[in-house]
Amino acid sequence: MDSSRHPDPVRNTRFESQVLPHLDAAYNLAYWLTHDASEAQDVAQEAMLRALRYFDSFRGGDARVWLLAIVRNTFYTLSNRKLPETLHAELDDEAHPLVDEGPSPEALTLIAVDVGALQAALERMPAPLREVLVLRELEECSYKQIAAIIDQRIGTVMSRLARARERLRAELGRHPKEVRRHDVR
Repeated sequence: MDSSRHPDPVRNTRFESQVLPHLDAAYNLAYWLTHDASEAQDVAQEAMLRALRYFDSFRGGDARVWLLAIVRNTFYTLSNRKLPETLHAELDDEAHPLVDEGPSPEALTLIAVDVGALQAALERMPAPLREVLVLRELEECSYKQIAAIIDQRIGTVMSRLARARERLRAELGRHPKEVRRHDVR
């Protein structure tokens, strides 16, 4: 029986208290995946409908991570794109050693850079790199949460994030005037 067709006040209250607070995060991720406010609304709305429909399958844990995974999957389903093979490519973790002991220079640059230049740079990035940056730097998800959202190993998340930060640094390096205007020293 499809419980979304038969209202259950307790279930609906749980959904509203656990999932709805993350609607802004869902829209934010949808926006960065679609590059379009209207499409982002469609993706976020469809994701919320799917989340409500399958809320009985949510077994606790982090509702935000669960919802963001639904948003991501909804985006790829609605856009009729198959996940590129590069999303599942194994990376040599030894070639990309990572130590995350606090804000990286790239994260500090994200804080300091002109918002317009940052948005333009993010929009030019491929979706797999953009989504990990958005999830880590804007949504402040942990590596473990990102791995759950994109259904990848933590090592893959870390490698992809390193490549995304490097690409973002290169993109922002093309606009040194904007960066210098807001340089944090």
